[in-house]
Amino acid sequence: MTDKELAIDCCLLAGRLMMEAGAETYRVEDTMERMAKTQELTAIESFVTPTGIILSPGSPHHTKLVRIKNRTTDLEKIALVNNVSRKLSEGDYSLEEAYERLVAIKKANVMFPFWLQLLAASVASSCFLMLYSGMWSDVLAAFVAGGAGFLMVTAIQELTKVKFFAEFLAALSVALVAFFAVQTNLGTELDKIIIGGVMPLVPGLLITNAVRDLMAGHFMSGLSKGAEAFLTAFAIGAGVALVLSF
Repeated sequence: MTDKELAIDCCLLAGRLMMEAGAETYRVEDTMERMAKTQELTAIESFVTPTGIILSPGSPHHTKLVRIKNRTTDLEKIALVNNVSRKLSEGDYSLEEAYERLVAIKKANVMFPFWLQLLAASVASSCFLMLYSGMWSDVLAAFVAGGAGFLMVTAIQELTKVKFFAEFLAALSVALVAFFAVQTNLGTELDKIIIGGVMPLVPGLLITNAVRDLMAGHFMSGLSKGAEAFLTAFAIGAGVALVLSF
């Protein structure tokens, strides 16, 4: 592999890691272009969408494409890739070192352990309950409901790979836990418990990135992320509405 080919692969790997971690489109394009220019690929052009990246380094090199199959929220991974890009631009890393570092980031699991994520979702649900003027007696119900929803969305997503179905069942489980808590006098305000429980499922970062991409002129990316956020919100609403309709 020549240095130019390695530079192209390095740029694509950095862009792929950032998109899979939930980075904004403009940030991915800017990072790849900065990395490419440090390797004298001055004619580079990139086209980034939530499902794929097209990178054209200019003649005589061939245009390359990578698919983005999985997307999540991992701000630490974005920061790590940005750090590699920065060190490559400043000359602290050679091209080979930067590529090896990106491969290591790809293989490493920088996410927090699942039990900690589950605990954080439960605690966040209780906090949102209080933020929306809930009662202290409902904190435990919101804690359990939020944990149940997060557990359900993770398990169903792993099992079916269908995000809409996972979020629908997660919202359904939150509403069921809240309903039974109120019925058994372990909770008082059904609406506040449900609101707190579903908050970890709300696509806040996705909505923010969609608006940011639209404002930056990335209409295809912004609209696709906005549609994904809308479907997520619809799945959450449908799951809750199904329980409340009985």
